[in-house]
Amino acid sequence: MRRHDHQTTQADLTAGAVLAPYLQEQAAEFLRSLRLHRESSAPTDAGGLGAEQASVALRRSARRISGTLHTFRATLDTAWAEQLRTELAWLSGTLAREHAYATRLNRLLEALHALSGTSLPAARKGSGTAGDKERAALGVGAARAGALLERQLTLARTRAHSAALQALGSARFHAVADAVALLASEVPLAASAGAPAEEMLHGPADRAEQQLLGAVAALPSDKTAEPYNEAQDAPWHRARLLLRLHRYAHEVVRGAPDPVLTAAGRALDLHRDAAEAAAAASSAARTPRIAPATAYALGVLHADQRHEVEAARGVFRESWPYASAAVTGS
Repeated sequence: MRRHDHQTTQADLTAGAVLAPYLQEQAAEFLRSLRLHRESSAPTDAGGLGAEQASVALRRSARRISGTLHTFRATLDTAWAEQLRTELAWLSGTLAREHAYATRLNRLLEALHALSGTSLPAARKGSGTAGDKERAALGVGAARAGALLERQLTLARTRAHSAALQALGSARFHAVADAVALLASEVPLAASAGAPAEEMLHGPADRAEQQLLGAVAALPSDKTAEPYNEAQDAPWHRARLLLRLHRYAHEVVRGAPDPVLTAAGRALDLHRDAAEAAAAASSAARTPRIAPATAYALGVLHADQRHEVEAARGVFRESWPYASAAVTGS
């Protein structure tokens, strides 16, 4: 990956003078989003869109604070940074589940609708009568499969919503909010924060970059890829998380995300979404006593989403801006 020229604006700044304003900005955004979430969640609110947007913003700022505390912990009060990072990860994960279930259900229902149309996926097509029978079976099973997925994922979403509301009313959350409010006014820095920013911040940022490069180089090549082997998803999920940490570190030391990685990041998000949707279809297919046509439709849906996983990997390889034999699969 190319190395960036150091910004001259940071040449005379201490690490604390660069890191503290970034964390304070993210803390202020967290508090704004929290206030909007409370206002949008009030009984007088006409709909949940405002609450959902506020929740997205709340998770975004929580992830940035958490990632920054992780990458630049040597410049911060270590015990404080580790505790707050852990609590923000808990909060972000708890709030994300409801949105994830809703997104997954929409994705699966749209895919079922597309699959039960005029044609089957190429790998599933038969010839003549066999193909007609498959299409008929899929048509019968798709509606039942959709209803089953809707029941299961709506129940999961409802439980996640209740868990999120419970979390937001808990003493644990109030302690997190208090800690972020203090962060907005004062950042607990280590003594090393008085050293030059270039000396204290660029090293950790470069290590985050190298970890990302290493994870991408370790991705299974096209030659060894097995489309239905879910165990091969893990390295891709790791690359996604490391790309996120690199983006946040880049924001701290460069003032903005690295734009050349935007498409690659989106591809890894799509990969995660497709992998989780495939797992949901597979789980639904294991429901006891479902009709054969329903199980068949869920099997076709699982295959479709695993093909989407493969497609997302292809998009990532094409959009990754740094040449590597492991990335190109050669």
